[in-house]
Amino acid sequence: MTLPYIEIAGRRIASDQPPYIIAELSANHNGKLETAIEIIEEAHKAGADAIKLQTYRPDTITLNSDSDDFKIKGGLWDGRTLYELYEEAHMPWEWHKPLFEHAKKLGITIFSSPFDTTAVDLLEELGAPAYKIASFEAIDLPLIEYVAHTGKPMIISTGMADAEEIQEAIDAAKCAGCQELAILQCVSGYPAPAEDYNLRTIPDMIDRFGLVTGLSDHTLDNTTAITSVALGASLIEKHFTLDRNGGGPDDSFSLEPKELAALCSDSKTAWKALGDVNYGRKSSEKGNIQFRRSLYFVKDLKAGEQITEDAVRSVRPGFGLSPRYYCQVIGCTVVKDLKFGTPLSWDVIK
Repeated sequence: MTLPYIEIAGRRIASDQPPYIIAELSANHNGKLETAIEIIEEAHKAGADAIKLQTYRPDTITLNSDSDDFKIKGGLWDGRTLYELYEEAHMPWEWHKPLFEHAKKLGITIFSSPFDTTAVDLLEELGAPAYKIASFEAIDLPLIEYVAHTGKPMIISTGMADAEEIQEAIDAAKCAGCQELAILQCVSGYPAPAEDYNLRTIPDMIDRFGLVTGLSDHTLDNTTAITSVALGASLIEKHFTLDRNGGGPDDSFSLEPKELAALCSDSKTAWKALGDVNYGRKSSEKGNIQFRRSLYFVKDLKAGEQITEDAVRSVRPGFGLSPRYYCQVIGCTVVKDLKFGTPLSWDVIK
């Protein structure tokens, strides 16, 4: 079976590569272009592979209505209308070009989640190398098809989607021409408790859908994300901010710079630790052979003498025969004079 992979801006993303870390800028610009630029710079310093934006306007994502259907009930944004939330959170479209240019200058990949076809058109003009479909849009099959027609790699987040809906999204992408597709296990809670993540779903997703699979993580620390690597996650997406207490819509469940740097480092360590199936002695163990037990002569013997039980012991270091040969060597004779403290070896035994 060929290992599934995608490639974004020349970076191969697959289970045989270090995890691809996406820093989600989302609404953490808090209405300031300068803040968005600084977030990109800090993501680059932390070692993230990519910075991701969200491209929409309030009128492309919802309606300006204060009827009950459009009011948020409970949670982080309780009491606000959808239009109010997205009016505050959206990134002005005129910011996209300077942000793309700044990211290119720094050398960090930048792409976005489009929420309608006009957003895709804007991102195409800017040369976006990939697209991310947000969890709530995973059921918007026409949008997925429109993105697929660009021929760019696509990542679909699966929060709130069941297995049938995930398959429908995959089929829509592939039928519309998407050749490089990845999916993310996700819980659309803000923040989401770790116990909701059911990370054992990740290997099942890999087997079931046969795609590059990762994690969109809305928990408050890095434990869930790093654990996902051990279960096969090839991508990790985390919301990123300069200050968790900044007061923006997404700040409170986002990583700060030191935490993102830790995620970039620790997730790669976790990936390296997976290695291969290997029962052999490891390079770091080779200097510690003296701390293993082996068989040593514990008294002087003359050539031709028989090895008795009181002549041999299992002791450290491990330069002699393995203790498993103890019963085999008892009763054998030695072929030359041997002194106390000599390791047993087959060439001194007859």
